[in-house]
Amino acid sequence: MFTIITGAQFGDEGKGKIVDMLASQYDIVARFQGGDNAGHTVVAEGKTYKLHLIPSGVLFDARLLIGPGTVMNPKILMDEISMLADNGVEVTPTKLGIDAKTSIIMPYHIALDSLRESKRSVKIGTTSRGIGFAYVDKVGRDEVQMADLADKSRLLRKIEEIAPHKEAAIEELGGDPGIARSGLDEYLEIGKKLKPYITDVSKEINLALKQGKNVLAEGAQGTHLDIIHGTQKFVTSSSTVAGSACASLGVGPKKVERVIGVIKAYITRVGEGPLPTEQKNEVGEHLREKGGEFGTTTGRPRRCGWFDLPLAGKSVNLNGYTCMALTKLDVLTGLDILKLCTGYELEGKQLDYPPELSDDVARCKPVYIDLPGWHEDITEAGSFPDIPENARLYVELLEELMGVHIAYVSVGPGRKQTFMK
Repeated sequence: MFTIITGAQFGDEGKGKIVDMLASQYDIVARFQGGDNAGHTVVAEGKTYKLHLIPSGVLFDARLLIGPGTVMNPKILMDEISMLADNGVEVTPTKLGIDAKTSIIMPYHIALDSLRESKRSVKIGTTSRGIGFAYVDKVGRDEVQMADLADKSRLLRKIEEIAPHKEAAIEELGGDPGIARSGLDEYLEIGKKLKPYITDVSKEINLALKQGKNVLAEGAQGTHLDIIHGTQKFVTSSSTVAGSACASLGVGPKKVERVIGVIKAYITRVGEGPLPTEQKNEVGEHLREKGGEFGTTTGRPRRCGWFDLPLAGKSVNLNGYTCMALTKLDVLTGLDILKLCTGYELEGKQLDYPPELSDDVARCKPVYIDLPGWHEDITEAGSFPDIPENARLYVELLEELMGVHIAYVSVGPGRKQTFMK
């Protein structure tokens, strides 16, 4: 069985928690896009693991794969491997495989990212980790790949070809051109250590599926940060929707059996870009503080707002979800009235679907319905009937309006605080 999990909002929906919950059912967990700009938090046995590159199923026996559609900072990966080892989790080449074609984030990518963002009159809100510039080089066929990192002569040949262009670009933006050739010795040392991890991810996954094994494809960020279909230009640098898993991992779409969307009971966004239901008030503060809405990667406070049904509906269309997981329902506890955005008003017209252009989305005024809240603590609930009636009605209404079954409900960060609906 081939299953794909993606975020249905702007990222930070709790995908890591859901992948961790499901990983025991899968033989392979594969990361298919993004880089260490993403952060997946897994809480298990009283410990919190903040992962950026290693797939969230690391605490189980599954084989973990980093696919060629990702961009990887090898220093960050080594830090994660060390962090896990310190916590008793050994990530050996038997446990983790990295595709030979995975793009490597070089020091010049990080420099260019930071310099370019500083020059923008309208900020994107990039994490300045070099993700976008690594993808530019992938598309421009000037990338350094995992296979190059493990072969000194190949890497040096590529750098000799690439470096003059990077030096000129960095200098033009006011940076130090010496960065273009920096860090090579450290990268080569890491390459020696990672060489045993190199594999052909597409071949592994297709062989596993032929053998009747279960494969879970894990995405990063969220649907509305998709480079094509998201709220341009305030998006990430890769395709975050479910179809991208097939292209990025090299698996035919006919092999997909399940597509699970992860969605919060409210909505958040990090960085710039439209967020029609954003609450810059006490409600927003309630959601941020109670939900711990601070970026896993950057620590930046997330912008918070009410659940946005038009955006959710577009996510359903873009991903073809077969079911969904609703997270952070407990964060709504304590609010007397809940508001649910069922549509927008734009230039006197009523819309039930987001306009295509980001500028128009930013001008949309949300149309709300009011729903009764609840004050009972639900973090100890072990099943759907255990939560208060108003909480059940809220979940059931979301399910009805989205037109997709909500299969899982999460009421806290712990592994045991998620149950089947």
